[in-house]
Amino acid sequence: MKNLITEVLKHEVYPAMGCTEPVAVAFAAATAASLLKGRTTGMFIRTDPGTYKNGLAVAIPNTKGEKGNLLAAAIGAVTRKPGLGAELFKNLPAARLKEALALLKTGRTLIEVDYSRRGIYIAAQISAGKDKALCVLEGGHKQVTLLKLNGKTVRKAGPAGKRGRLPYKEALRHASFRDLFRAAERITPQELAYIKKGVDMNLAAARVGLKLKKVGFYIGDLIKKGYLKRDILSSAKLTAAAATDARMAGAPVPVMSSGESGNQGVVAVLVPWLVGRAFGVSERRILKSIGLSHLVNSYIKVFTGELAPICGCAVAAGVGASVAVVWQQRGADLKKTALAVNTVISDIGGMLCDGAKSGCALKVASSADSAIRAAYMAINGEGITELEGFIGATPEATIRNIARISSIGMDKVDRIILDIMSLKNKGRKFARRRGRK
Repeated sequence: MKNLITEVLKHEVYPAMGCTEPVAVAFAAATAASLLKGRTTGMFIRTDPGTYKNGLAVAIPNTKGEKGNLLAAAIGAVTRKPGLGAELFKNLPAARLKEALALLKTGRTLIEVDYSRRGIYIAAQISAGKDKALCVLEGGHKQVTLLKLNGKTVRKAGPAGKRGRLPYKEALRHASFRDLFRAAERITPQELAYIKKGVDMNLAAARVGLKLKKVGFYIGDLIKKGYLKRDILSSAKLTAAAATDARMAGAPVPVMSSGESGNQGVVAVLVPWLVGRAFGVSERRILKSIGLSHLVNSYIKVFTGELAPICGCAVAAGVGASVAVVWQQRGADLKKTALAVNTVISDIGGMLCDGAKSGCALKVASSADSAIRAAYMAINGEGITELEGFIGATPEATIRNIARISSIGMDKVDRIILDIMSLKNKGRKFARRRGRK
């Protein structure tokens, strides 16, 4: 098998425009619709709870602020360009948006949640007259496991490995932090250049986000007015939050994802980059540390799941960023790494995920703050140990503990959050209908 870092960069670190889950819904719909001839006339979409939740309140790029997985699916179904991948909303023609909105008004579109699903699951059935095509994604935002045309299987490709996991994910599950350090050391010059591309991309998104006068802008305003000190903590929070502001507002700007999540990519990439630059670390070492950050993020998500009830920016990307900062200063020091992992998870491990929306920028800012603080403490030999709470004796044990809390202890959380969000969404739609009468 190829080096873990190569596999993670290939499958989980890529440019994405717009929130990752609506993009995946659009990709599934586009893939199904690409098998059809004639105009799209109907859609039936089924998703896992996390995908459904992340598409309820986040704006879609190039739609003038329109939201929702169903619109994302409609865009995919009318554009029929699955080859665009995670950039399906890039340069969206006005005529195609108009066609997608018209499709939603026909009443022949429906989206449902499959509460039995864990992890990424999207089934998009698209109709064109009497013809129907089905595309199913499982285990990844771009992983097509089933394609059907008029009931006949065109393609069936279940992921290899135990419990449907890809081989590299199975390898991650059995890895230790020592293994992750070794993998990061084998990163190639080409991969470092790719990581640098992600840095530039995410910094550009932050510059766009600062113009929106949202979370990042107001952190900057506090600094400007002297209420916050201009230092690496405030700068990292400002920059990461601003990049997330841009994404969640639907700005037509891509970011480099991590663990198949754009917001996690913002944390995993920008925090190690900004801290490394502030402390005079060489660019090559910073970029290698970002590779490690991606690895740790993906490693943790193997246990917590791709779309957990707890915020991945906190327990996955925040931890990855903190480990990266420790590695920049102390190398593969397992004791200090353990302190960083434990401290971040002890601090913000209980942060709930209530879907993608503008408020994610607040969670990203908190994750950046926690990651840097925990890393600084760990570098100096201080942090949370197994003597406290649910923290384990090793970083691997701590990660398994928080994963157990998330998947078993919080089993009903997603359902309750979704019920609350869905009721609010129905109320808004009813109010809009009444307003048009």
